Amino acid sequence: MAVRKAHPFKSDGELTEDDVRAMPDSAYMNEAQLEFFRKRLYKMREEVLARELDVKERLHQREVFADPADRATAEEEHWLDLRLRERESMLLRKIDEALRRIRDKEYGYCTKTGEPIGIPRLLARPTATVCVDVKGQDEKVETHFRDR
Repeated sequence: MAVRKAHPFKSDGELTEDDVRAMPDSAYMNEAQLEFFRKRLYKMREEVLARELDVKERLHQREVFADPADRATAEEEHWLDLRLRERESMLLRKIDEALRRIRDKEYGYCTKTGEPIGIPRLLARPTATVCVDVKGQDEKVETHFRDR
């Protein structure tokens, strides 16, 4: 009697990170993996939108402080909220771009070399558009040409 292997999916049919990691290289960016990353990106998108709403609410709250130290603290917090909102909107654009690449079946491949980005990198950064080697080169160039 042959021993039947356990089904690679959870009972609800959804892949886990371990399932995605265990797939052979030949299965790279198959429909199941694309669906896994689509769901992960939509979840990220919801989280970003929720944080953005929270920041917007804080930005619209106006308090008057008689104490200059309290006013300075409030202004610093306001500035930090503006910076956070800017970063979140950039992340939202990257998420939307990644979802477009999934739709167009371009997701998971380096935009500069066409090589696979790799499951470990995509699990760590689902919005990645370049492979590790290209990212390393880009960072070296950026560091070299950065204003000092």
